[in-house]
Amino acid sequence: MSLSWSRTTRVIAGATTALAVLTACGGGDGTADKPDGPVTLTFWGWAKGTKDVVDAFNASHTDIKVTFEEIPSGNAGGYAKISNAVKAGNAPDLVSIEYPSLPEFVSSGALQDIGDAFTEADRAKFLPQAVDLTTLGGRTWAVPFDAAPQAFYYRKDLFEKHRIEVPATWDDFRKAAEQVKRADPEARIATFFPDDPTTFEAMAWQAGAQWFKAGDDTWKVDTTDPATTKVTAYWQGLLDDGLVHKNASFSPEWTGSLKNGTTLGYLGASWGAGVLKGTLPEQSGKWAVAPVPSWDGRPASGMLGGSTFAVPKNSTKKAAAVEFAKWMTTTEEGVQARIASGTSSAFPAATALRPTAKKAFDAGYYGGQDIYALFEAAGASISPRWSWGPTTGTTNTAIKDRFGAVAPGGPTLAEAVKAGHDATVAELTKRGLKVEG
Repeated sequence: MSLSWSRTTRVIAGATTALAVLTACGGGDGTADKPDGPVTLTFWGWAKGTKDVVDAFNASHTDIKVTFEEIPSGNAGGYAKISNAVKAGNAPDLVSIEYPSLPEFVSSGALQDIGDAFTEADRAKFLPQAVDLTTLGGRTWAVPFDAAPQAFYYRKDLFEKHRIEVPATWDDFRKAAEQVKRADPEARIATFFPDDPTTFEAMAWQAGAQWFKAGDDTWKVDTTDPATTKVTAYWQGLLDDGLVHKNASFSPEWTGSLKNGTTLGYLGASWGAGVLKGTLPEQSGKWAVAPVPSWDGRPASGMLGGSTFAVPKNSTKKAAAVEFAKWMTTTEEGVQARIASGTSSAFPAATALRPTAKKAFDAGYYGGQDIYALFEAAGASISPRWSWGPTTGTTNTAIKDRFGAVAPGGPTLAEAVKAGHDATVAELTKRGLKVEG
């Protein structure tokens, strides 16, 4: 991933008013605490393998002890829980926050600047792109953990049975989807997740969309650019023609269709390899991983998720919390513990740790395929054009509310995306920011 992500920082810092919000509302006093005795931290997260990491840390450290609470994933209620705890003054000392949601937490004043505890030497261990995604308004708000390039997981045995070529382009993907449906009228090549706008956004990102930009003092919002319009029309066509399932992500319906072979593929990210392995252990050897299809057949990827660790504003244990976060993200022991759990296929943002991740992940589930080499190539192809704005929750809630109603002859994906645009503009305006779009 050699492309620069400085645009993300400029989007936050470039708009004068937005920068004022970020720097004025950000919590913390800018000084790291210096614990002089054992410190007990509370940590909230949901990523696969997290408990194993905490257990390994506690077993090897006496100066810091971590109490872990597993919460729902961010968009499934985790972010609401964190926000409510911050408002109530009883938030934990460390929380998981994905890159798309970090600007919103920063702009609401929920987090501490950790720049004094997360040094330049620490930042040098990570992809510059990941560092930029956690550096907003010129200040450091989180420790990056993983990058999350897109990937296509598919049932190799069923593709071979039905003589279906692994699609390299989105045109190929549609043709393959038609073949799957002809071979088995109950089966589909993949699933559209109406509850997860981030998967759709990754598709738009991959196509070259840029929903958020900032001038000197104005946010520019555009979800009707040619790239987004192309992606919207494409997925509308797949839905209208019944070529993909429509189920909530990771729901019993989705899982059941994978188990019974009526869903042959999964458009996910690098972390999805661990999800499938943990969800469907009985299908070991039947799955393979391919680059996500692109529009012209050349490598291209968006980023689907990706997580960081941040310190809520009311924690008094910032130094210890950051120390623990650095251990999770920059040590062989931390990465080994997570991935050896058998449920995580995290792609570390700390580049030196990728060989450790590859070694720790048992690729036997994927027939011994070198999936980390595929993730490396996908990561290098991520478009630098995409930036996240400070109203991701508002944007995604509006889109999600309407995605569920999309049906042939009924509400459309384009209408849902337009609703997300309108809600975003209204929210930015409500916050006193200049908006164009």
